[in-house]
Amino acid sequence: MPDYELILYEADPDTGIARITLNRPARLNAINDQMQAEITDALTRADADPEVRVLIITGAGRAFCAGGDMDQLGGSANGAGSGWSSGNADEVRRSFRLAQGMILGVQRCEKPVIAMVNGVATGAGLDLACACDIRIGTANARFMSAYVRIGLFPGFGGTWLYPRTLGSLGRAAEMLFTGDFLEADEAYRLGFLNRLVADAELEAATLTMAGRIAAGPPIAIRLSKMMLYQGLEFDLETAMKMAAAAETITLTSQDHIEGVRAFREKRAAEYRDG
Repeated sequence: MPDYELILYEADPDTGIARITLNRPARLNAINDQMQAEITDALTRADADPEVRVLIITGAGRAFCAGGDMDQLGGSANGAGSGWSSGNADEVRRSFRLAQGMILGVQRCEKPVIAMVNGVATGAGLDLACACDIRIGTANARFMSAYVRIGLFPGFGGTWLYPRTLGSLGRAAEMLFTGDFLEADEAYRLGFLNRLVADAELEAATLTMAGRIAAGPPIAIRLSKMMLYQGLEFDLETAMKMAAAAETITLTSQDHIEGVRAFREKRAAEYRDG
């Protein structure tokens, strides 16, 4: 296993739960090139691990992620050497391959990904939270697009992610155009946060959700995640045809046989991912 410097990665084979912790608490877990590469590598590792069934992403300290590291931006005195701050437009464009690998890595990961939002999630941190399948947060969770405040376009996929996760084009536009904060209670009301819990309950609530998913039928859940995102781009007829193909896979699986048997025997199913 690689030695990560800016994140922590742990996987528990007994529970089927893995966790990525952004680990720059002194910088509010601001994302730089190295962190993006490490997150993407950990996502790939979790996705390839047959013992991992669900993944949690969180931040160390009092923030989830405060966005892109200002030391890599063009206006920073320490920005030299980063693709973001390069004077070469094509070099800047190519530097976003790291961002694309990280955000797409979350959605391409076949395992469900839960954001455990322990504090602010701004800019690229908001985009990372948006890319996750489920979000659980506390009253300390605050969300802001932030890019417009420093004259930037949301280069981590925000214009695609916000309308889909906030449920409203108008609400997404407001966040993009004003850079105002979305507070936790409003995020929960909009459905952006799946759960809003007390600070002391955040980890337990997240692990409970992760445990429920990890105990479910892995094949059906992986196919459901795939179709959830692919279906955003399909018409209904195409979605129905793809659903028939996916359901054929589950109907012929050992997981389905076990699920029916457990239902009839009035016991918890023990899915083996087969």
